Amino acid sequence: MGPWAFSILAVLAGASAFSSQALAEEKVTLKAFASGFVAPMELKTIPGTTDTLVVDQAGVIYRVAKDGMVSSKPFLDLRPKMVAVKQGFDERGALGMALHPDFKQNRRFFVAYSAPLRKGGPEGWDHTMHISEFKALDARATGVEENSEKVILQIDKPAFNHNGGALAFGPDGYLYISVGDGGDAHDTGKGHGPNGNGQDTQVLLGKILRININSGNPYGIPKDNPFVSGGGRPEIFAHGLRNAWRMSFDMGGRRALFAADVGQTMYEEVNIIVKGGNYGWRVREGLLGFDPKKPNQPPADAPTMGADGKPFIDPAFGYKNKNGYRKDDDAYGTSITGGFVYRGKSIPSLAGRYIFADWSSNFGVADGIVLVATPPKSGSGMWDVKPLDLASHPGGKVKLFVVALGQDADGEVYVMTNGSNQVTGKTGKVWKLVKAE
Repeated sequence: MGPWAFSILAVLAGASAFSSQALAEEKVTLKAFASGFVAPMELKTIPGTTDTLVVDQAGVIYRVAKDGMVSSKPFLDLRPKMVAVKQGFDERGALGMALHPDFKQNRRFFVAYSAPLRKGGPEGWDHTMHISEFKALDARATGVEENSEKVILQIDKPAFNHNGGALAFGPDGYLYISVGDGGDAHDTGKGHGPNGNGQDTQVLLGKILRININSGNPYGIPKDNPFVSGGGRPEIFAHGLRNAWRMSFDMGGRRALFAADVGQTMYEEVNIIVKGGNYGWRVREGLLGFDPKKPNQPPADAPTMGADGKPFIDPAFGYKNKNGYRKDDDAYGTSITGGFVYRGKSIPSLAGRYIFADWSSNFGVADGIVLVATPPKSGSGMWDVKPLDLASHPGGKVKLFVVALGQDADGEVYVMTNGSNQVTGKTGKVWKLVKAE
């Protein structure tokens, strides 16, 4: 077991770290901020302004004013470049965006989106994820320079799902990229090696990548990346992940990198990502062993270390998946949605806590929930996970699909939802987490 070791029996018994009791402190609420989206995926403050850029999964990035007014003209329309998204459930689309740390000076920003399978891509595979650089017209991001796209990295995907696609610049100035295991289920099938992609360091699927976009052509490799001298792809920073659905650096504290990894059937988890870390998938699902032939029956004798002999790193916290524990009160949903450590000023009691969510406890009916994790007082052990009780939505139950969260330059947190599980319509909304009056 890794540095956050915790008894599997305690998890299955419903230990106090997974209490269903809602957080009983100062009341907070969700305030409607902006609407008219399909499924908002990302929110970034434009440096030097109070406006934000919101990425819509359908392929459009919008500028949004401080009062929530959405610009009628897209900041960037990716739809002509994207794969045709289904008029139903789909995990492809515009998935992530990161502004360069020196955006005010160089106007560079980066986007992850699902493009058609590249020429020469593996026959029968589904699409190719593009990590592309664009350049804004000016420092206030009033538009994008025409034909400014520079494709930095292409990653072929065998299936439409498990794409990851979150982008974030670390305090080291490098660009971090989350990449899902390739899709389908169990990390098996077309496009998956005999031991799965999560544990295969020769592929980029099922990983967190780290690249230097300030050197090299089209990018450079940080000299301390774990496989820079061999043994794996040099872009890899951490591995053993299924589908890291949203990742973020803490704006304060030790600037830790949090990545929420969507489980298969039994367990949802949040990992604190460290260089060279192996988080276990597909040998483990969270704290439990995993057998792709019996996904609902965690083996008791599952390995505790990778092929290199190094121990797997346990999640910092997590909760039971509703599919595996349908009747358990501490099974909060079926698909974790990663969030942010709260560093705002409007809700002091949330300072240093991680705000996140579960997409929905039901695939066909919107039943998402907002959650909060509190670090242990001792400095070690699992974080405590509870629903975030909201004045607007008791018990954190928003009755919407929670597709993503966002954080502005002031450290305030936003919850982004879709009224359906489809990439169509205009039911997508952005809510701001505020102190209840």
